[in-house]
Amino acid sequence: MRVYVPLTLSGLAEAYKTGELGAGPFVAYAVTPALREWYLSEDIEELEYAALHRAALASLRLLAADSGAVRRRVVVAVDVADGAASADPERGLDPAALGEVRVAGAVPLAKAAAVHVDADDAEADVTAAAQALAAADGGDDDAQFVVDGAEDHELLWYARQEIPSLVGLEG
Repeated sequence: MRVYVPLTLSGLAEAYKTGELGAGPFVAYAVTPALREWYLSEDIEELEYAALHRAALASLRLLAADSGAVRRRVVVAVDVADGAASADPERGLDPAALGEVRVAGAVPLAKAAAVHVDADDAEADVTAAAQALAAADGGDDDAQFVVDGAEDHELLWYARQEIPSLVGLEG
């Protein structure tokens, strides 16, 4: 099962140093039955893109909670065993939890299929979106427009081998 793990660049640096994602259990996003029902598609690529998008929003939430983090969303795509990730049946239809899964234990970073990160030119919009997130969650349409502005930036694809250069640890 492919899961999408929301991080920050500092979180990615920590995963690189330890060689693993999360200590478990940790939150990730995947194509769940609730996400399939919400997205109304059977195209697996579209569904995986929707799960990636949900993880990017979760990364934005991490940025909103960490004022010192570089303002770029980060999502690691990693394959885990089918039984290693599960959706919470109590939250299955909660719109805030669409695609959310819990991964039971740490996952070796070596299993990462790809890393998705905002380009440098997204930082201003991501900064504004992180600041507007709480108001958007409260129903402020203008704040939601600002959050949507960050979502207009496509995350760039990087191979796992490029992580050291992404986090400034290239020797």
